[in-house]
Amino acid sequence: MSENNSFLSNNKVIIATNIILAVIIWGVGALYRIDSEFVFYEIVFIILIGVVACFINDSRMKKLLKDAKQVESIEKDDKWEALREKEDFFALWAHQIKTPIAAMRLLMQSEDTDIGDCRRELFRIESYVDMALNYIRFEDMSGDLVLEEYDLDRMVKQVVKKFSTIFIHQHLSVELVGLEGRILTDEKWFCFVLEQVLSNALKYTKEGGIKIYTREALRGREIIISDTGIGVRSEDLPRVFEKGYTGYNGRMDKKASGIGLYLCKGICEKLGHGIRMESREGEGTDVIITVPCDNLIHSDLTKM
Repeated sequence: MSENNSFLSNNKVIIATNIILAVIIWGVGALYRIDSEFVFYEIVFIILIGVVACFINDSRMKKLLKDAKQVESIEKDDKWEALREKEDFFALWAHQIKTPIAAMRLLMQSEDTDIGDCRRELFRIESYVDMALNYIRFEDMSGDLVLEEYDLDRMVKQVVKKFSTIFIHQHLSVELVGLEGRILTDEKWFCFVLEQVLSNALKYTKEGGIKIYTREALRGREIIISDTGIGVRSEDLPRVFEKGYTGYNGRMDKKASGIGLYLCKGICEKLGHGIRMESREGEGTDVIITVPCDNLIHSDLTKM
């Protein structure tokens, strides 16, 4: 197989998804007569994301194939298993992203479509793209960390603002309490963790709202994302951060991948943070992110 064909084969899911996204954005722009320059830049942005994702994914897959030829048979099996896991993830990811795409298609066919509905589905598509990109980067994220002191209140508000249309659409309240101060973390990865946790909370909360607050604990400062949703079964709690585990709620939802919380756990470990979940079935769920004292964070980082 030629190099070009290999590149296309390795990235056919990503390429197809980006083509679909570009067509959707163009269609929405034409339907609602959105400024053509704005639509053009949106499409260019999507294409750039796709190109970057393709080159990252292609280089990783080539590296796996090269390594597989140089190691012992047991190591070959491990590498191929990792490759199969990536293929499984993207197959599931492609299946999941079809849901908001199908919703966009139906909205575009309706004569009384609300532009807000289109924006919400487009937001979900963008969230799936972000998850895929961060899944690809996750294995080598240690080299991508920029640990600095960041304002906690600003980061939380930045993430909550991204979900503002979802809060409004679902008639849910949001309360932010005691988020003053700065924490030592990586802004990009910490915000990704917050986004995944908040996305889960919104998915399973039908009434009431979400509260984000902090409290001092023996091991450091705890950031709690608390919802009034359906909660998690006690038998599922010990496994919620396992890769691919969706639990009872995920099986009922049929769109859960079991990847989001797995990534959150791994990212927090590499940042030197802790993460755990407490829940009461039928009452709500608390996800607690623990940021240790500065000296504990530094000592953890020396082990990475």
